[in-house]
Amino acid sequence: MQHSLITYELEAKDFFAFKWEFLMMRLSKAYYMRWRYRYLTLALCTALAGCSDTDTPAKTNTQQRDWSQLTLRLGDQSKILFTVAEAAGTLKDTPYRIEWANFQGAAPLFEALRAGAVDLAPAGDTPVLAAATGATPLKIIASRSGTGRSIAILVPENSPIHSLKDLEGRNVVVSSARGSIAQYLLIRALAQAGVDEQKVNVGFVLPTDALAAFNAGQIEAWATFGIYQAFAEEAGARVLIHGEGINSGLGFITAADSALADPSKRCALSDVLVRLSQAFDWAQKHPEEYAQIFATANSVPLNVSKRLRSWGDEIVRPVTDQDVQTLQDVDDLFVAKGIFPHAINTQLLADKNIFSEQGPECSGLTQPTNLSTTGY
Repeated sequence: MQHSLITYELEAKDFFAFKWEFLMMRLSKAYYMRWRYRYLTLALCTALAGCSDTDTPAKTNTQQRDWSQLTLRLGDQSKILFTVAEAAGTLKDTPYRIEWANFQGAAPLFEALRAGAVDLAPAGDTPVLAAATGATPLKIIASRSGTGRSIAILVPENSPIHSLKDLEGRNVVVSSARGSIAQYLLIRALAQAGVDEQKVNVGFVLPTDALAAFNAGQIEAWATFGIYQAFAEEAGARVLIHGEGINSGLGFITAADSALADPSKRCALSDVLVRLSQAFDWAQKHPEEYAQIFATANSVPLNVSKRLRSWGDEIVRPVTDQDVQTLQDVDDLFVAKGIFPHAINTQLLADKNIFSEQGPECSGLTQPTNLSTTGY
């Protein structure tokens, strides 16, 4: 089937109007609805063609469905899922249609899921918790297991800051919002070093804006992640500490409750998970080739892509009981710190069955066996 990619990225001023503060400060319903309809209903539903009931096949019994009438809207961040799937070719022959919607961060991605503009949303552990705390109707349907090396607190090359204790009285920028994986690293790292976090001035800046400010020498210390971290390190930034052994290294793929309640979409989502798992497996076996493809697809220098890839690629797998408990531990910390207003039961967030669901109702869905690079 033909697939489409739509990139939708909020400007910094729009992002700060949103952040996660509406979760933490309980802003009025009227304000939330104005934001939701202004930035999503008008923008996303216009961009993502086919927001209609025709996306779901009429058949709901166990007879083979007409999958060509089904459209899955896959949310993404920094084109990570899109790039690896295109590189490995695992989504090129789906009998259903796929529309991709790319976002710069987890916050607007989850608001898109809340608004029904996407069916699937990948994110790190803490953004998933933040979304769930805000009653976003979602379930975790797969785990993305990696390392904490791709999360770090950085300082400029010639900075006088050489230890976490040196952060006392300093300004630390966290990307990108309250409840992020970078904030989790900062909290845990300061605690391990015996630094009172109240003595550190913390602010939140969108990663693209923060990268520009960091390179211009306007940020003393920066807690960041992923490709933004790779750019900064390639430019000479020093790693004060990274998340290996601190952050869980877990990311998740979530799906909207409404999509999971639709038998056709549920089958297709199960199919997508298997295909994504195959794609990440391909990337691990072809690191040099994937680094080149990632650089081309995302218009980044090859050295940046290679650095990012050197930290290890994720694997996509079913959710385990240990994943759920690890997520609960992270939630408990953020609640204790007052970052989240209340605790959630992470056991209720996980759908552990969908990854392997391919019963009679899913007839007609088969995963690819010959993987190859395509599109770049």
